[in-house]
This record gives sequence, C-alpha cells and structure tokens, in this order.
Amino acid sequence: MALPNGAGGYQIGAGNASEAQLLVQGAPTALTAGATATAAQLANGLFTFNGTAGNLQLPTVADLEAGIPNATKVNAAFDFFIVNTDAADAITLTTGTGWTIVGAAAVALSTSAHWRARKTGDGAWTAYRIS
Repeated sequence: MALPNGAGGYQIGAGNASEAQLLVQGAPTALTAGATATAAQLANGLFTFNGTAGNLQLPTVADLEAGIPNATKVNAAFDFFIVNTDAADAITLTTGTGWTIVGAAAVALSTSAHWRARKTGDGAWTAYRIS
C-alpha cells in the first residue's frame, strides 16, 4: 500500500501514533577515566562514565569523517549522550582538531548530557550541548 504524500515530508514506520519509535542501540561505551572517543563510539551514541574525573576528547574531524564516511554534506548531524553515574566526579567533553563546542562542556556528577554533532564546513564540526 502506498503512503500518501502530504506536504513533501516523510513518515517513519506505519504511522501509528501509539507505537514506540524503535532503533538499534549498541551497548554503551563504559568509561572509568578520561579517554579519546573513536568515530565508531560516537556513532553508537551512548557513553557511561563512572570513575576518575577526566576528559572525553572528541576524535579529530579527519578521524571522524574516515570512520563515518557518509557524513559528507554540510549540516549532516547525529546525536550522542554522556551519562555520568559517578557521584563524586565530572567528565568534560573536549575537542579534537576541527571541532568547536557550544554549551557547557562539563557533565557534572550524577547527571547526563545530550549532544548534537553537526558538520559546519570542510574539516569542521560543532558539538552543541542540548541538555
């Protein structure tokens, strides 16, 4: 059965409002200290932290684009999340070459952060903290 095309948008799934939007989510990347994220870990989209305070450094844009080769258009974007379950230490998002961070980079103890990564130009990405 063909789906009707309204105003040029698209419909995900069967369009039943009472159904959950399902996706595939790999196991989170579990951190116990500072680390440099890989493109694959960012594509997975979920980090947990419980350990010694430190930094979660974004990979260089060159490494990100090599690991996610279909992210070629300006304004391509994806989300990732950091869940800090540690009751005593924060983890701070830091940049690799080619990145800019907008918003508070520290994920305080016992909180979480939602980030949107967006390609802003050739060799340039921005990570926006949404919450």
